[in-house]
Amino acid sequence: MRPADEPQTARRQFDPIIDCWYLTGPTASGKTSVALELARQLDAEIVSLDSMAVYRGMDVGTAKPTPQQRATVPHHLIDVADPVEEFNVWRYADAAAKVVAEIRDRGRDVLFVGGTPLYLKAMLRGLLAGPGADWEFRRQVADEVKQVGTAALFDRVRQVDPLSAARLDPADTRRLIRALEVYKLTGLPISHLQSQFDDGRPASECRVFVLDWPRPVLHKRIENRVDTMFAQGLMAEVEGLLARHGRLGRTASQAVGYREVVEHLQHGVPLDATIEHVKTRTRRFARRQATWFRSLSECRSIACDADVTPARLARQIVAAASGAA
Repeated sequence: MRPADEPQTARRQFDPIIDCWYLTGPTASGKTSVALELARQLDAEIVSLDSMAVYRGMDVGTAKPTPQQRATVPHHLIDVADPVEEFNVWRYADAAAKVVAEIRDRGRDVLFVGGTPLYLKAMLRGLLAGPGADWEFRRQVADEVKQVGTAALFDRVRQVDPLSAARLDPADTRRLIRALEVYKLTGLPISHLQSQFDDGRPASECRVFVLDWPRPVLHKRIENRVDTMFAQGLMAEVEGLLARHGRLGRTASQAVGYREVVEHLQHGVPLDATIEHVKTRTRRFARRQATWFRSLSECRSIACDADVTPARLARQIVAAASGAA
């Protein structure tokens, strides 16, 4: 390990992109249909804010906008990588900055749409790069977790970085391992490196809107979404991806829906149980998304109910933003 007075932290920085429109919300909240209406009203082009929609061939399980929808409003940062590639937040930020500049050169507005909280936070608050991944260290820690459990992993993080431990879900092994990795490589807690990006702007100074459904309604929408995904061919889609690529990459393989179908295909998990696993994990993911959105001061909630239409929601958003800077 390098001594703490010689941190291995990268100095590369990505500055926030605040002066755009943002539409976000948990999975199955109806972002795509509202975004199409909002983009028409704003004369905007849409930039996907979804960490899985970047992957070619992952269409059904990501509820990617259809070719017909993309034909009505230009979409960007969809289908830009193969599912065996690693596509991280830095690669996304670089691509997003370039796309935003191109859209503005055309004299149009920019509407980010998607529900990946880390990407949203990066766009709103910027990034400071930490060290690159140490895959051998990650593998070792993951193997240890299998032996001693996630509680022991959480205790290790709490010892070296209590600030991060207070913020992280004790079951979020990926981010807990990253916290340990950064400390190992730099001698500094990841919370120290990220602290300059913790302060947000007031919502009134931004145009960041979260579609907010009552939890029971959202859960029903999630169940319907999952049933539709399997009816539309999620199984065949995953089989095709595995046939073409042999595997999914580290990032793509974590996508809810795809991970469970791979387990079904490769380990014989019954189909009924697979579908229920997808529903359960999607509900958990939606709760984590909601927690992230509440933690970002830039976000404003837009209440949704059974009678609301995408066009009406779009008008509400434009009206709500009329006083924004």
